[in-house]
Amino acid sequence: MSLLSKDILFLIFKELNNDKKSLCSCLLVNRAWCVTAVPILWRNPAQYLTNNNKTRNALCKIIFLHLPEESKDILKNLGINLIIGKYQHLLFNYINFWRYFDLSFIENLITQITKIKTEESKKFINSNLPIIRKEILKLFINRNSRFLHLSIPSYYNDCQLQRIPEAESCFSGLESFQCCASTDQNNLDELTRMCKSIKKLKFTVNADSEDNYAIIKLIKAQKNLTEVQLLNYKRCSNEIYEKYLEESFIKHANTIKHLKILKLPITRYISHLVNLLTLEINTIEYMSFDDSYLDNVSLPVLRILKAQLVTCKILAGLIENTKGHLTEISLLFIDFNTIRLTQAIHNNCPNLKFLRLALFYTIDSSFEYKNLFTKCQFLEGLIIDAHNSFFDWDKLFEVLSESTSVNLFKFKFFSTAVIKPTDIKPFFDNWKNKKPMLLKVRCKSDPDALDMMQQLEDLIEKHKAEGIIERYFIGPINCNDDNFEWF
Repeated sequence: MSLLSKDILFLIFKELNNDKKSLCSCLLVNRAWCVTAVPILWRNPAQYLTNNNKTRNALCKIIFLHLPEESKDILKNLGINLIIGKYQHLLFNYINFWRYFDLSFIENLITQITKIKTEESKKFINSNLPIIRKEILKLFINRNSRFLHLSIPSYYNDCQLQRIPEAESCFSGLESFQCCASTDQNNLDELTRMCKSIKKLKFTVNADSEDNYAIIKLIKAQKNLTEVQLLNYKRCSNEIYEKYLEESFIKHANTIKHLKILKLPITRYISHLVNLLTLEINTIEYMSFDDSYLDNVSLPVLRILKAQLVTCKILAGLIENTKGHLTEISLLFIDFNTIRLTQAIHNNCPNLKFLRLALFYTIDSSFEYKNLFTKCQFLEGLIIDAHNSFFDWDKLFEVLSESTSVNLFKFKFFSTAVIKPTDIKPFFDNWKNKKPMLLKVRCKSDPDALDMMQQLEDLIEKHKAEGIIERYFIGPINCNDDNFEWF
């Protein structure tokens, strides 16, 4: 294993990109492993940061060690001595490996180095912030840097790309870009001029802002846009802007495969994106929005559908037009009438692997849910959100016991009330000779129900000892939980 070629090592280590612990252990095997792992670890070191000040300080120190002597002298003249203690020789030029450039990280870095105790020194530093920012940016934006991702936060307009000679060599190969409605228009115009290879684009929309037209130009300029996320729409009747936005999406109708729209009404361009593989809609701030743009929309190759606050009728029609390719469905805050929706899923989703449903008082039809859990034979994971304390958990568990896919073994049950041990016990008892469960139960934290929670955990522990459950977690419902992530 230690004698594998660098190319093979690189491919293996690339799969460990999100596993910092494993990658760090690779550094200690031999020089070849170290040389291969370091560039991967330093592609986006900010992703490994936690709230641990020790980790942040260590990263800052390494960054400061890269500063040229000229920059160090400039900062020293401002009263900032970045290197405290013994100077350390760097084994690599880590900055050259950096591929994800987030200007909010730069601001945090500047905040870290300008923590001054005296008020007089603080005023002096604040008046010289542009100089400090310039020296830090010079470290990252130079002829040796090649970034794949750029993120410009809403509050950051000090970086004028058009004024930096090295910007084109750094950013012309961008593959993903994130910005917001208040992003400086000059920066967007400059990126439109020099970037044609952006695949992933994430931006906020405010149709009252002139900057949105600059974003539309940026969208149109790309050659292979595959993923778009739109956030925080401000309601207005700017029909001209809507028309331009629609045209920009239609231009990429054949290439856009992933679309995520959050906190905004559904818009008409979705009907043009016939090659979508992933569609995520969250209109949580719009209780009375118009979802008619999804009526009769056909997305024949769609594989992943996530929706909130979309009517069951619209969702059923959308699922019926997906040609059987859906593998993941997550539907929250839908209306009460789920019969047609349930029928649409079990009649049109033979390849479904993961399902998340929000249910209210009870399941509308045990027969349809029995069909659902019987026909979807590839179903592996099920998440049920019960948004009413009177939900009939016993009925759901009865249906699951009688008609579960042979592949289903991952469960999450979220409830606004504690699930009664007497309701779930028959479900466990009928699980013998099946694949052991991965189980998560989240209930509303209620001091009056602590005893029942303990009884539920005791029951789960008992069935774990019997091999019915492989692993489990039980906790309050207000904890964050990834959608289709188990242990």
